[in-house]
This record gives sequence, structure tokens and C-alpha cells, in this order.
Amino acid sequence: MAVQQVAVIGAPLDLGQGRRGVDMGPSAIRYAGLAEHLTTKLGIETADLGNVGAPVPESTEVVDEHARYLPHILKHCDKVAKLVELTRRAGSLPLVLGGDHSVALGTLVGMAAVDGPGGVVWIDAHGDLNTPQSSPSGNVHGMVLAAALGLGGDVFRYDDWTLPAVAAGKLALVGVRSLDQGERDVLHNLDAKVFTMTEVDRMGIETCVREAMAHARGAGFLHVSLDMDVVDPDHAPGVGTPVRGGLSYREAHLAMETVAESGLADSLDVVEVNPILDRENATGQLAVELVASALGARIL
Repeated sequence: MAVQQVAVIGAPLDLGQGRRGVDMGPSAIRYAGLAEHLTTKLGIETADLGNVGAPVPESTEVVDEHARYLPHILKHCDKVAKLVELTRRAGSLPLVLGGDHSVALGTLVGMAAVDGPGGVVWIDAHGDLNTPQSSPSGNVHGMVLAAALGLGGDVFRYDDWTLPAVAAGKLALVGVRSLDQGERDVLHNLDAKVFTMTEVDRMGIETCVREAMAHARGAGFLHVSLDMDVVDPDHAPGVGTPVRGGLSYREAHLAMETVAESGLADSLDVVEVNPILDRENATGQLAVELVASALGARIL
């Protein structure tokens, strides 16, 4: 079914990672012409709900070095979740613009509040499956998927959140090429489809994304989470944790075109655009193009 209306939610959070600047990601994506692109290319009506207010590290206390700024991150994600819930109930597709990847916890909790635990296709160079006990850095953006799966422990429980927000056996990761040992251990015990860059090279990105969507479908909802660091740094330089050997420009577009062809995505986020590290907003512009591809844009 073609998307008719998209609600844009800015989540300019940068407490979940260690490099400043990703809080400007939502502005960079909007500045690159997101709304105009979706309207012109696809005829999609966009309702921009603005930005959810976010604290900054200079005025925020680190309570626990094993999960840095976690109470403040959870509060921010709760605001995101409430907007996502309202959007979902109104029949629009929530599009959350990060900020660091921590904000995806808010998206998933908001969707689960309406539909119960759902499926996720996580398109990312990293697994984001650490816990406070396993994380080498204490950065929460590397724990967000574990938290959404209910594996992060009680420290991630907040208010009346539905956790786990991801249904058992409904997780797929695509483009992974940087995993910590704790994340490998978690993945060995999960019923998850994992398409590393090795699988992408061998099978092709279209097959990987098709199988990922098929694996994640069938739960309460299906969410696609796009971390811009899945793209090779040659094409997406403006990210905080770049890893060489990522998706090419065309592979990234084909991945998103395959998402659109499935017709299964109920919500979307695009995260980790850091304008300070970018070249003339190239990564923000690519993010706009990839969102459009995920929502149905085609060359012809």
C-alpha cells in the first residue's frame, strides 16, 4: 500500500554516543529538502511535528559510566514514543530523524504501545546489542537494540513502556561489520537473521533485504531503522562511528527500494547524521534520498 502521509519527528539527541554534532542531524536532513523531496517525488504529504527537546552533555550529569546519561536518554525517548504513538494512531507513518541511535528505542516503544511488540530490520554497521555489563564504552546508542529486545535489564524500564518492544524471532540485521564480543554472544542465542557485509557481498543486497523483511514481518508492526554509518564513509562521511567497507551508494538505494517494494514498513528512522563531520551536507542529502527510496521513489 502506498504511503499517503508521513509525520516527521526530530529527535536531536547526542547523549548516547561520544562525539558531538549528531544533535544537528535532524536539521541537516530537513535542510537537505526532506519535505520537498517527498512531496515532489512521491506526492506524500508530510506533517513536521518539530523537534523533541533534548538535554546537552554540558548541563547533564553522568550517573553511571556503564550506561552514560541513561536516565536523561530514557526521558527523551519517552517523549519520542508518545509522538510516535499519536502518529501511529492517526494513521500516518512515523519518520524519526536522529540524533544518535538511542532515539530508536523511543520509536519502538511508541509503536509497541499501539500494536504490541513488532519486528525490526536494523540496517547498521553495528549490532547495538551491548548491555551496561558488556559495553566497552558505556555509550547507550550501542545498547538500544538490546534494550528494545528486553535484554538490557531493569535499568531500561521506564514508566508504562511495553518492553520488550521487539517480538521474539522478529529481528534482522543488515550491513553489520563491527561487533563487540558481547554482541556476538547475544546473537548466538537469538533467533535473528544477520546479514553481515560478507553475506551482502556473496548474496547481493536485494536478497539480503528481502529475506530480512520476510523474517521480521508478521508481528504487531515492522520498523526499519537506518543508521547512516551502514553506508561506506566514502559516500556518507558525516557519521560519528564510520567503518570502512560499507554499502555503496547504489547498494544503499537498492536496499531502501527493496524495503519499499515489500510494502511492509510501518515506521522508519534515520539516524547518526553528524554535520560537523560531513562534507557540504552530503550525508544529510543522502539520508533524504534514501528515505525517499524507502517510501517508493524510483529512477523511472
